[in-house]
Amino acid sequence: MDPHAVLAESVVEVAPDRYAVVTTDQRIGDAFATVDDGRELTHVVREDRLANVETRRAEPGWVLLTFDADLPFELVGFLAVVATALADEEVSIFALSAYSTDHVLVKEADADRAVETLSELGCGIRRR
Repeated sequence: MDPHAVLAESVVEVAPDRYAVVTTDQRIGDAFATVDDGRELTHVVREDRLANVETRRAEPGWVLLTFDADLPFELVGFLAVVATALADEEVSIFALSAYSTDHVLVKEADADRAVETLSELGCGIRRR
């Protein structure tokens, strides 16, 4: 399976909300994502939730880009192609994988460049 071919058939959904990546001492029930690696709890939350969450560290200002595609486990290099293309444009990413698809967070200042780069890879773009 060619990741470039899959990208050319994918749609990237741009979320309207802004997100923050935070670390806390407790779980956040309505977080978009939570990672507990045994050393810290990391959450991705909508920025409007920050006032209600006690964080140890917070990095706000992220835009969520979701690949609206069912990515099979045997697909090799999909995220590598995305990360490399964005890195070539000096766009930093925070990547998350779900069971069937991938999500990439990019800083708000880089969002237009990231969307343009993904479009050049052949992705359709949908803004919610």
